[in-house]
Amino acid sequence: MAKISGSLFGIACLSTLSGGAMAASQNLSGPELGHVVSGRQIYLATPLGGEFPLNYRADGRVDGTGDAVGLGKFMQPKDSGRWWIAGDKLCQKWTNWYDGKVFCFTLTKTGENRLAWQRDDGMTGTARIGN
Repeated sequence: MAKISGSLFGIACLSTLSGGAMAASQNLSGPELGHVVSGRQIYLATPLGGEFPLNYRADGRVDGTGDAVGLGKFMQPKDSGRWWIAGDKLCQKWTNWYDGKVFCFTLTKTGENRLAWQRDDGMTGTARIGN
């Protein structure tokens, strides 16, 4: 099975992409980011209506699986890595996905349990906050 490379293929490509700006709401600050993601599942929206779950554990580990959206046909369906807060950005580094490259995200809360995100390379999408 192919692993995710540093290209745009992968999890973020499965998210809802938009060419427009982030929501008009204020971006979350570093302490707010930790509160929103630590110990929670974040479900990335996919173009076909599914969701891609990522588990942000309180100890700084993150893991995800694309089994529910059928990614096993295209890539390694599961991976784990680390997450941390750097300034006002959520950063993560996967073991295999994206060849282990670090990506950081700005998050904006768009509803009670909804987020808009923008990755440091300009890619954008939406997500739902789980328990």
